[in-house]
Parts: sequence; C-alpha cells; structure tokens
Amino acid sequence: MKALAASRRHRLAPVILMTLALFLTGAVYAALAPSSAQANSASADDIEEGRRLFITNCSTCHGMDAEGSDTVPSLIGVGAASVHFQVITGRMPMDADAPQAGAKPPQFNDEQARQLAAYVATLGPGPGIPGEDVVDPELGNAAEGMQLFRTNCAMCHNFVGAGGALSNGKYAPALDDSTPIEIYEAMITGPQSMPVFNNANLNEEDKRNIIAFLISQREPNPGGFNLGSIGSVSEGVWAFLVGFGLLIGAAVWIGARSS
Repeated sequence: MKALAASRRHRLAPVILMTLALFLTGAVYAALAPSSAQANSASADDIEEGRRLFITNCSTCHGMDAEGSDTVPSLIGVGAASVHFQVITGRMPMDADAPQAGAKPPQFNDEQARQLAAYVATLGPGPGIPGEDVVDPELGNAAEGMQLFRTNCAMCHNFVGAGGALSNGKYAPALDDSTPIEIYEAMITGPQSMPVFNNANLNEEDKRNIIAFLISQREPNPGGFNLGSIGSVSEGVWAFLVGFGLLIGAAVWIGARSS
C-alpha cells in the first residue's frame, strides 16, 4: 500500500494520467464520431471536381484550405451533410453579409452539391449525407413524430413547422418546402442557430418520424382554412375583425331601425 501511495505521488503521475485520459478520449471519439460515408463512396473524379468547384466558388471566403477566418467558419470536420444542406438550399454561397443566410434558389445542382460535399468531407470526419431509406417519410410514424417535433422543435419552428422569429435578426425558417433529406441534414448538422440533434438526442427512427409528421402537414387541412398555421395570433385577429365587425354592423342596424 505504501508503494502504491508513493507511486501516486510521483511527479510524473499527473503527466501519465493526462496522457491516458487523452488517449481514452480520442478512442471514444473515433468510435462514436459520425462517419463520413459520402466521402468514402465518392469517386476520385467527383472529389477532384468538388475541389475545383470549391476553389472557384468558396475559397474567396473560406480560404484555399477551407480553414476559414475570424469572420468565416472553418469547413474542416463539418462533414458532407452540412455542405450539401447549405449548397442545395441556396444558403451558400451567400449574396451578402447578414445575421443569417436565407434559403434561395441554389447556384449548383444536386450533383455539384454532392461533389462539393465529397471534397470537404475529405478534409475531416463529419456527418455524411443520409441514404434515401433513412429519410423516407413512408417508413416513419407521423403521430410519434408530432410528439418529438413539438418537444424539440416547435419552440422555434412553430407547432406545424411554419417558422418563427428569433433574436438579433435571425429566424427559424418555415419547413413547408424543405425536402426530407434537407430536414434530416439540418437535424444532424445544426445550421445557423439550430442545435445539433445527434443519435443521443434523436436516433435515426426519431428523425424519420419527425420528417413523416412534417410531410403530413402538407396534406389538405381537414379543418378547413388554417389561417397560416401560426397559432393564436391569426386566430385572435380573425376573431377581433369578424366579432367587432358584426357588433358594429349590429349597432348600426339597430340605430337605423330606431331612427
């Protein structure tokens, strides 16, 4: 016991313990980090074309090595899914500096977006682009997705995905036109002010259920006119205008009858 206690007090003990802790942390990260399947499945020609597209269209801001700057984020380790989402939704390249990059018609087609994503994925491990079966809403449960969405997403995106305002000029976009793959990629990459929902928060089945719920909201509303699906604000305005309009009309009619 005395020998063990003496070894713990050795001046090199903290260094050895720190080295072991770093080694263990690296091993755990390597085991649990998102895979970069997109980069591995892409051909050398696609990666080279992605590099050419990057140098031509992205390096002005992100740098030739994608390391970013004081005002522009590094792309090393963001993964293929992040690049594909930003490019295919038209958020990148940005038109102008703003608090948030808004969606617009994309500058690149899907093949070019995947080539860009494949190249960036070679710079460091990160979330890969999901397969079609992973994002297929037909395989999801919309009822369970509704519960998950309203627990994790509704406070920003509205309870049916209609979007909403945030602080400092930012906003949670409406999800009416988002494709299943875009919704999934947003959940695993956390663009803008959105948090990342990894498999510890929402597993693949949970994400697919959320996608199924959002797609189901695009069907005709069985209750009739949805008033924009923005909740009590539009309903209150409608009740105010119709209610007070009827009251004013009734008062005018009564006054006309009594005169």
